[in-house]
Amino acid sequence: MGTFTFPQALAQGPVILDGGLSNQLEAAGHDLGDALWSARLLADRPDAIRAAHLAYYRAGAQVATTASYQATYEGFASRGIDAARTSELLALSVQLAREAAAEAQEPGARQPLWVAASAGPYGALLADGSEYRGRYGLSVAALERFHRPRLEVLAAAGPDVLALETVPDAVEAQALVRAVRGLGVPAWLSYSVAGGRTRAGQPLAEAFAVAADAEEVIAVGVNCCSPEDADAAVPLAARITGRPVVVYPNSGEQWDAERRSWYGPSTFFAPDRAARWVRDGARLVGGCCRVGPEDIGALAAHVRE
Repeated sequence: MGTFTFPQALAQGPVILDGGLSNQLEAAGHDLGDALWSARLLADRPDAIRAAHLAYYRAGAQVATTASYQATYEGFASRGIDAARTSELLALSVQLAREAAAEAQEPGARQPLWVAASAGPYGALLADGSEYRGRYGLSVAALERFHRPRLEVLAAAGPDVLALETVPDAVEAQALVRAVRGLGVPAWLSYSVAGGRTRAGQPLAEAFAVAADAEEVIAVGVNCCSPEDADAAVPLAARITGRPVVVYPNSGEQWDAERRSWYGPSTFFAPDRAARWVRDGARLVGGCCRVGPEDIGALAAHVRE
């Protein structure tokens, strides 16, 4: 959509991403309490996913990230869904975001709306928290074999960009960089980080360097982390890779695993935070867990001031 490509859009100024898809779906009353998470609704309630994307576009997001984060052949097979139907559901995730963009687009609007096809880490399939630890005991080659088939289907569905997101481990990042080669769709690579390291413990400078020479990867950065960790990661990613930076952290609230509830204040809108990310090299800016349409609307207004 639009007169220029997604990579070209990054040269025009900051592009606003959406927020957390799962929290928007839960706010609409959908139960995501199973191993497939939001991907289950691709089969059960695709209309709910379309509505969630539409809410973010209407709030000011320029990019919708598809519901394919936890959608894998292995995960759907565990629910009795065969490979052919899984391929259909992966393609549907892109179609739903595209339909929402068409509905949200104002007649004659000059501002394009984009679709990012999400591919989560191998740990998302396991649904045991290992996506926040990495180190699965698999080789780069094995991880590439896992990721490549669904990336091929997502790429063929026609997104503007592939979102290789919430990556906990530089080893998996190497596999993903290899898996997107030759697909004909640009990608961004974003790590989940804590304390200046990947979740697997590698220094971020080392992790960001994985994508430095990958021509398919047009942006590198972080997501699903605290805003404070994002503050330090953005300038580092820009310096190490020389690429535009993607940043979409969580709200800053804390998760109590025992009580299964969030607590503490949101730190997403600390003074000048988003503007500082942009000054430091961020060109894709949004939110992840607990960041909703109202937050994205406020972010869009703040960044465009």
